[in-house]
Amino acid sequence: MKRVLHRQPVGVARTAVLIAAARANEQRHLDRLFDDPLAAPLVRAAGSATDLSGVRNLAGDHFVLRTRYFDDYLSTATTTAGCTQVVIMASGLDTRAYRLPWRPGTSVFEIDLPDLLDFKQQALDALEAAPSCERVAVACDLREDWPRALFEAGFDPRKPTAWLLEGLLMFLPVDAVEQLLRLVGGLSAAGSRIALEHVNRAFRDLPQMRAVHDRFDELDARWQSDVENPVEWLGRHGWTAATTHQSELATRHNRSIPAITDPVKVGDARIWLAQGVRNEM
Repeated sequence: MKRVLHRQPVGVARTAVLIAAARANEQRHLDRLFDDPLAAPLVRAAGSATDLSGVRNLAGDHFVLRTRYFDDYLSTATTTAGCTQVVIMASGLDTRAYRLPWRPGTSVFEIDLPDLLDFKQQALDALEAAPSCERVAVACDLREDWPRALFEAGFDPRKPTAWLLEGLLMFLPVDAVEQLLRLVGGLSAAGSRIALEHVNRAFRDLPQMRAVHDRFDELDARWQSDVENPVEWLGRHGWTAATTHQSELATRHNRSIPAITDPVKVGDARIWLAQGVRNEM
């Protein structure tokens, strides 16, 4: 008898399928920037991502570069910077706990909605996939008391932690973003790292993004915030930070600059990719 998976992702959780589809497409390339054999099976289990193909066509190249950017960040944070804990906020269908070569003793905490985590777990179990680290699923809505859920799952705030906030902040109201950064800072021991993605107002207002916003609105995934200077902003929250432009990543990896991030085509519009180190408090 064919196993029936937990309810397929719906609403805002469809954005997780979108990103997995971009990784699955990259997996088909001989010169791929990362290895993710689980992405395509996850997308199939979720019922495909054709409903969001327009978004992927627009930003798929960016999704690929940002995946490699955050992969490299996590590898450095856990092998060189001494972070023994990783927290992936709104982890979606992220498979890094399975596909990255983690240093022994690393714990990866994935925080997301219970239904989505249940779906992913069942899909990965059906594939007999095994994590390459201690993976801990933390079922919690970020609007709830996620720090308590993280503590109960075994998180230790005394240990250096690598935080990842990928494809999340633009979907949150400004006050919720500020609260999230305050909470993350309060849980970060000396030596902790943070990496995130955000956008500026000019990017939100791009004509090319109108159809994306309309589609996301249908999924109850409206963009609600932006930031003009992520380095200064993270500095106010206790992090020494720097940004990396997609053009630099494209050159580094011998790829074309994604059109949606090319200054020649989008002017001052930016999708920020930023990393920070926790200041001594």
